[in-house]
Amino acid sequence: MRGRALLAAIGVLVAGYGALLLADDGLGDLIATALWLAGGVLVHDLVLAPLTLLVGALAVRVLPSVARAPAAVGAVVLGSVTLLAVPVLGRFGARADNPTLLDRPYGTGWLVLAGLVLLGVALGTARRARAGRGAGRGRL
Repeated sequence: MRGRALLAAIGVLVAGYGALLLADDGLGDLIATALWLAGGVLVHDLVLAPLTLLVGALAVRVLPSVARAPAAVGAVVLGSVTLLAVPVLGRFGARADNPTLLDRPYGTGWLVLAGLVLLGVALGTARRARAGRGAGRGRL
């Protein structure tokens, strides 16, 4: 219990320090940060959540029961990494005067990751099918 209280106190202190730094940068940065955070909430609620529900509903109709859990794990992994990789995949921040920024083939790396995730989904599905031989039907 004491460890959790210590971690909570450290978190509050770090968050407070971050708030002080943000407040010192001026009103423009504070407004830009608020807009960015609000935009993230709107994109999640209006785009990502409905799209996830639609894909999940389609997957339940199309995928056999043994493939549903591995596919869900693969979707979470690939979706999370893709969202985090949007800035580098879109090459936001690349500058002609500094060729060392974003100097790797990030699209190729993402394709390799997507292939590995798909391989993991296929192996997980095969393992579940072999282990269950029909057991667990009707479950996720």
